[in-house]
Amino acid sequence: MDYVYGPGRSHLFVPGPSNIPEQVIRAMNRNNENHRTPAIPALTKALLDDVKKIFKTTSGIPFLIPSTGTGAWESALTNTLSPGDQIVSFLMGQFSLLWIEQQKKLNFKVDVVESEWGQDADLDALESKLASDKSHTIKAICIVHNETATGVTNDLPKLRKILDYYKHPALVIVDAVSSIGALDFRMDEWGIDVAVTSSQKALSLPTGMGIVCASPKAIEASKHATSLRSYFDWNGYLKCYNLGTYWPYTPSIQLLYGLRATLDLIFEEGLENVISRHKRLAKATRLAVEAWGLKNCCQNKESYSDSVTAVVVPTNIDSGEIVNRAWKKYNLSLGVGLNKVAGKVFRIGHLGNINELQLLGCLAGVEMVLRDVGYPIKFGSGVAAASAYLHNTIPLIPSRI
Repeated sequence: MDYVYGPGRSHLFVPGPSNIPEQVIRAMNRNNENHRTPAIPALTKALLDDVKKIFKTTSGIPFLIPSTGTGAWESALTNTLSPGDQIVSFLMGQFSLLWIEQQKKLNFKVDVVESEWGQDADLDALESKLASDKSHTIKAICIVHNETATGVTNDLPKLRKILDYYKHPALVIVDAVSSIGALDFRMDEWGIDVAVTSSQKALSLPTGMGIVCASPKAIEASKHATSLRSYFDWNGYLKCYNLGTYWPYTPSIQLLYGLRATLDLIFEEGLENVISRHKRLAKATRLAVEAWGLKNCCQNKESYSDSVTAVVVPTNIDSGEIVNRAWKKYNLSLGVGLNKVAGKVFRIGHLGNINELQLLGCLAGVEMVLRDVGYPIKFGSGVAAASAYLHNTIPLIPSRI
């Protein structure tokens, strides 16, 4: 059937894809251009310089790949590792699971460290593995920074401390797909060797650009890695970087201009202010969930995600019905529960270019949906809890002071 748009705006509160700002839409509303003119290499060079800022790296080399985050995963793995290499990978939700499946398909020897869904990565298990790995057979540690299926953020500084304590040379490869542009992420300070993100998450762009940032150590590893790669090969990019042409194949011109616009918005607000805004929205959401009498899927308060909140529903309610009813009745898109938490949780995404009033509208919609499915909610309880917190924490808009 044909789906007819409802009146007003749709309310997109999934943990990606995210809302696209009007400034970005306008920047992308353009015809194709010849990517071999001097204009596109100049645009690309400036983008590469500025992308390093959101990863917080001065030494990393970024690659803008026409792809999704899944392609960025593959690029990170195949450029730094060889078939049969032993890696340690943490499983604690759907996206870490999918990445592990990819790692196995690419013929790496994957030592899976599994946690209950809702728990963070078991770094204590990693410590024991590194302590016994005297010959350094472990070549890489792969970890999802922010697992959106369960709303769990893993402790990367602790991971780095463990590696440093044992003086272990394993590469650290991080899925930062829902981290970059939303959470505090310090590539250089935390010793991250490869970090990947994608355009449709906190960067508030359409899907279609995977972004990989590689440390000098990872670039050196790529010279010796023997995994088959072609489209995702960093070497093709590096050759073009040296030539000043930047692209081994045709890029999406519209996405490049969109990336320029979204980076400008981030820098105008200030990256630290962007991170603080995400913390504020996440805290307000969690207060609303608490006021509703519901629980967070993430079981460790210190690991609560600032990108998404996964809400556990009572056993007599199917969370899928909440998601369906929200879309059908209120034009509100919420995230479904995935795999092991299907039917058990729904997810409120609060990442990207959104503000506090948008979030309050979402929370009001969730309250109505909860009443629709039979949960005895007191209208306004969550909105009031979130509003009381936000009223005292929202700063003045810097450009309007």
